[in-house]
Amino acid sequence: MSLSGKVVITTGASSGIGAAIAQVVAREGARVVLVGRNLVNLQATQAVLVQKQGRQAGDVLIVQGDVTKDSKSIVQQTLAKFGRVDVVVNNAGVLSVGGLADLDIEEFDRVLNTNLRGVVLLTQAALPELLKTKGAVVNVSSVAGLRPFAGALSYGVSKAALDQFTKITAMELAPLGVRVNSVNPGFVVTNIHSRIGIKDEVYDAIHQRAIETHPMGRVGDVLEVAEAVAFLASDKASFTTGALLPIDGGKHNLTPR
Repeated sequence: MSLSGKVVITTGASSGIGAAIAQVVAREGARVVLVGRNLVNLQATQAVLVQKQGRQAGDVLIVQGDVTKDSKSIVQQTLAKFGRVDVVVNNAGVLSVGGLADLDIEEFDRVLNTNLRGVVLLTQAALPELLKTKGAVVNVSSVAGLRPFAGALSYGVSKAALDQFTKITAMELAPLGVRVNSVNPGFVVTNIHSRIGIKDEVYDAIHQRAIETHPMGRVGDVLEVAEAVAFLASDKASFTTGALLPIDGGKHNLTPR
């Protein structure tokens, strides 16, 4: 599954799934661009790659930025450092809870702006380079894009739209040699829940419910998602495009309830 010599932009790389993706693609030989808003956390991810994985500091670029505002700059800084873009991993995203009755339209716009618009902007900004390298795009979506979850309206809509973006762009770019795929994780242990203010006791109940409702009887790990992303980014997936790959212990097969 070698990514040797390839330049991989990974957004949301400061923690959770994004940091795990950076570790796995670096392990596979990629030069990695770590994108996020929290510089300290990005530096921590970089330290793992350099100190624990033995990568050269020159093979890792930190770009502090917001995908909804800085997409062109992210690509420009990548080209200035490495001279090419082979893979874009659109992982940056935000979680939101709440249904239609209590919908805050500003929150709805914020979620769509990050989870969808930011992906569109960065993919579009990187497209001229991806066409040159016959590269790949991997979007980190969610099982919430494949099946409905009551009480997560903004998030579910954003991920369903992201999945459609994946399928449409895959069709558009396939004749041009660029592949576009998504992974759709189920419940994975990260800090995304605490970042939106979910209290520990509430999180514990959600976590336990997730264990009970995933057919495999457990929740996921960030590295399980990262390994799938690395596969889709690599030449091992050279005949795969427009795929929505559930990494969810079978959750997507269940009837919503």
